[in-house]
Amino acid sequence: MSEARTAHASDATQPPEDPEARSGRLTGTAFWVVFALSAAGLGIAVNQIFNLGIGGFRPISTAYYYLVIGIFGAVAYLAFPARRSQRHRVPWFDWPLAALVLGLGLWLASEALTIQLRGWQAMAPDWAVPPAALFILLVLEGVRRTGETILFFACLIFAAFPLFAGGMPGFLWGVQLDLPTTVQEHVFGTESIIGIPMQVVADTLIGFLVFGVVLSATGGATFFMDFALSLMGTSRGGPAKVSVVSSATFGMLSGSPTSNVLTTGTLTIPTMKRCGYAPHYAGAVEACASTGGALMPPVMGAAAFIMANFLNVPYAEVMIAAALPSLLYYLALFLQTDLYAARNGLRGVGREEVPPLLPTLAAGWYYIAAIVGLTVLLLFFRIEAEAPFWVALFLLGVAVLRRRAIGFGWRRFAGLVVDAGQTVAHLIALIAGIGLIIGALSVTGVANSFSRELVQYAAGNIALLLFFGALTSFILGMGMTASACYIFLAIVLAPALVQAGLDAMASHLYVLYWGMVSFITPPVALAAIAAASIAKSSPMRTGLMALRIGILLMLLPVLFVLQPALILCGDTLLILQTVVTAVAAVLLLASAFEGYVYRLGAAPAWARLVIGAGGLLMLVPEGRTDAFGFGLAVAGILAMGARRLVAR
Repeated sequence: MSEARTAHASDATQPPEDPEARSGRLTGTAFWVVFALSAAGLGIAVNQIFNLGIGGFRPISTAYYYLVIGIFGAVAYLAFPARRSQRHRVPWFDWPLAALVLGLGLWLASEALTIQLRGWQAMAPDWAVPPAALFILLVLEGVRRTGETILFFACLIFAAFPLFAGGMPGFLWGVQLDLPTTVQEHVFGTESIIGIPMQVVADTLIGFLVFGVVLSATGGATFFMDFALSLMGTSRGGPAKVSVVSSATFGMLSGSPTSNVLTTGTLTIPTMKRCGYAPHYAGAVEACASTGGALMPPVMGAAAFIMANFLNVPYAEVMIAAALPSLLYYLALFLQTDLYAARNGLRGVGREEVPPLLPTLAAGWYYIAAIVGLTVLLLFFRIEAEAPFWVALFLLGVAVLRRRAIGFGWRRFAGLVVDAGQTVAHLIALIAGIGLIIGALSVTGVANSFSRELVQYAAGNIALLLFFGALTSFILGMGMTASACYIFLAIVLAPALVQAGLDAMASHLYVLYWGMVSFITPPVALAAIAAASIAKSSPMRTGLMALRIGILLMLLPVLFVLQPALILCGDTLLILQTVVTAVAAVLLLASAFEGYVYRLGAAPAWARLVIGAGGLLMLVPEGRTDAFGFGLAVAGILAMGARRLVAR
């Protein structure tokens, strides 16, 4: 089986770089310095989250946030290069920069209580403003190194926005501040760099990032692949179904579409190609499956936890609301891959390549136990911050007990700590920069005026408001991470949707979904491009196919905003009716897209149009269209069957 994997992986072209993969610069001294910084940062996080007070160390919350930024900011400067030419070495100037951001973080942490008690946010000592300004510059450079160019310029412009807000037109007009006050608000205030997003990352998300790294380092991706392969590998179109299931399972725990593609796709895409799937179709399936993982409970990536904080609800409520839409999305992917295989006569892999089910479960049962345990801790015990640490500790314990079988020694543990530190540093650097945007919008008052003006401009037209929201989310999603896109729109757009009378949870999920669409939609389509590089197919063709296969990613947010029963909100009978019609609609749409109807075979163009129209009508959140859509689809299917009988 390992030989097959090696052959499959070698079939892929060199994929694009994954920003969350281990930096090639972390060797020698840099590796061990990052190890020490990461261990210290993670130790401080555990001490704070579990309120251990080790050695009497109990920093106030703002001091803790400054410490996290300082320590992991230093890691970011060592791990992420200023220029691509420095990807494999740490130039001399990155060392003092790392020391500087670490020193400023320690200074701010030591002064945190004074900052709070003496109101430095409004009136700081003159001597404190220059180092605070330097801290902002270092935060901006951290964003430039870890994020896309468009995100860096957005952070730069908005960081300076309070300086000229008084001269802006219309809803962009806001309270204008001078330079020292702007610096003070950004660094010493609690709505900018250490605002809500940073608080959520430091208080809750670090554990989930560590859990994702531990899961990967202990072989979780390989287990989920083998488990899915043992269940469905030999079935019709088995490799594509394996891709859907394994990417969904691993992706819902890692929360990163591109990382998911580059982890599971190197195994699934070549196997799909060998079994007859077109290269661009194989790449599109993997891209869609990996993207949906970031919307699948229990983890769902960083944005979902920030959403719970914005909505002031337990994370368990976000999990429950997101469950049905994500299951419908994966049902659509699963059905389309099966119908494609049926239409093209594709088979699964040979039995000799499929690992036996029971030995696979016996070898990796603890991964399933980890998922179940994490879900139980999140849903029933409601310990969002502590849960991933307990589950990660469980996986580490199993890895130590089985260290000979999986080769988990000291060096591998050190690499795990470095990987965890780099993963946390990547998100901390991005969130610190995004905080500048939120702080500028909050302190100038533009965030509230933007939502108000948007509602007035839409003049009560929900469709127009949703269109603006989708377009804005999509455009921002092309240049930002899903978390960055969501945070920005949760501040300026989601309140407008809520003011228009839409459900608050549905409105925030709407923004999140549309921010994820750009991962599979040209021209950016990061997940599709990564999959295309492995599949050796055209990136544009793969992106367009991913858009078609994953079209439900665009339809679902519109549907659950208009019909909250899709997020399990409302009367029980209405929810049941909505679930049944949605499942039937997904089956009809899958048949229309792939041109194949179960039991009847390939569908002509006219039948695909009729069946697809019926499926769309059943998805429309208006009960009167369900019966008409169902009748239209049944008429199309019966007409197909009649033509088959006549032809015989």
